[in-house]
Amino acid sequence: MSIFSGSGHAKSLSWRCLSLYGSAVHPVSVLIFLLFASAAAYPAELPSTPLTLDAALQVAEAHSHALQAQDAATRSSRELAISAGRLPDPVLRLSVDNLPVEGDMRYSLTDDFMTMRSVELMQTYASTDKRRARGAVFEREADAAQAMRTLQLVAVRQGTARAWFDRYYQQRRLDLLVGQRWEAMLQAEAVETAYGSGRAMQADVFLMRALVARLDDSVQEVRAELVSADQTLARWVGDAVTFARAEPPRIDQLPPTVDQALAHQLDQHPDIVLMAARESMALAEAEVARQEKNADWTWSLMYSQRGPDYDDMMSLGVSVPLQWDHKNRQGRELAARRAKAEQLRAETEELRRERAVEVQRMLVNWRSNLTRLRDYDRTLIPLTAARIDAANAAYRSGTAQLAEALEARRSAIDTRLERLRIEMQTAFLWAALAFLVPASAEPTGQHADMVFANSGSRHHE
Repeated sequence: MSIFSGSGHAKSLSWRCLSLYGSAVHPVSVLIFLLFASAAAYPAELPSTPLTLDAALQVAEAHSHALQAQDAATRSSRELAISAGRLPDPVLRLSVDNLPVEGDMRYSLTDDFMTMRSVELMQTYASTDKRRARGAVFEREADAAQAMRTLQLVAVRQGTARAWFDRYYQQRRLDLLVGQRWEAMLQAEAVETAYGSGRAMQADVFLMRALVARLDDSVQEVRAELVSADQTLARWVGDAVTFARAEPPRIDQLPPTVDQALAHQLDQHPDIVLMAARESMALAEAEVARQEKNADWTWSLMYSQRGPDYDDMMSLGVSVPLQWDHKNRQGRELAARRAKAEQLRAETEELRRERAVEVQRMLVNWRSNLTRLRDYDRTLIPLTAARIDAANAAYRSGTAQLAEALEARRSAIDTRLERLRIEMQTAFLWAALAFLVPASAEPTGQHADMVFANSGSRHHE
């Protein structure tokens, strides 16, 4: 239950605020306060369709040009793989051979017996294994492009979820501060009324005005952060999408894919998958280098026509590169390709260790934050509420100054804001973990209240 709903714990906090001077506050002021408090919790301008996290993720994926770019890169590599597996184009050569340029037969195509008009067809043949190896390089390149797309997809989902949670919690911070500001204004009215009747000091009036001014400053700061959060969310989902606050998914539960990824040493992590794809591509390039030890042969067939007094002729030829320096050319290239594959394999293992530590650190922080949130709900927030009651009672009885009552209120506000900060940080960690691997792309579940097991955290705001 939100603190601005006008019932439960929120209402009791409001009456704690109003009870500083008993009946000094006019009933109309109380009614105005409750109306504004309800308006703060349920703004009239909210669109009818809330932007849920699942909806934001779907819009962000459709809106992402990075994913479209990787799709195009994959198609490009697939096309090149087919092309690389084919034989080179044959070469057609037309020529006039042995044309005289001096004497009585100069520039004649038929008088000299050596002059020939030739048509030649040449074809270079690469072995089936070599062509298959060349095509495999582009197939592995397509796999790397798909792995990069997966990495981009994870980045889009994590970034969108983080922006969505940031927007959600900035709005909740604003709601909290707006409600506290109205309470402070009613307190200031009560103090000024008491001062007019001689039951309060002028210093108390200035204390209340200063409290309202500080809350105004905090509201302005949070409003600016809310605008920034809107802009960040629009970066992922586009400007055309209107944000309406929806209930978030539960952040105290992670999808089973996280445990599965850890059990398999993060083999499904997009960074690891991408590095593995690049290693496979390097191995494919090494196989091409190995196949290059077998030179390509070029065959040619030429038909030559001479003058009418001479017989036509045909030539058949074959050419093959001579790998004189096989050890320092083809051998060196093969060694270089294999060394590149070994480099990528080592980098993959190093990255796997690094990502494992990062994920474990996030898990530790996420679990620690859940424990802290339960402690806030069970201990800290109830203590601040009890302190407000005690401070108000002491002030009404004349045994404490107004500053002590205001300090109790300030401490309660700070405690609830700190709890919101921890909850937002926990949501960020949940987003990073829940969308760690592609299999966690299923819908995030029912949009339940963010209620932690064995606690009623929303009732303490």
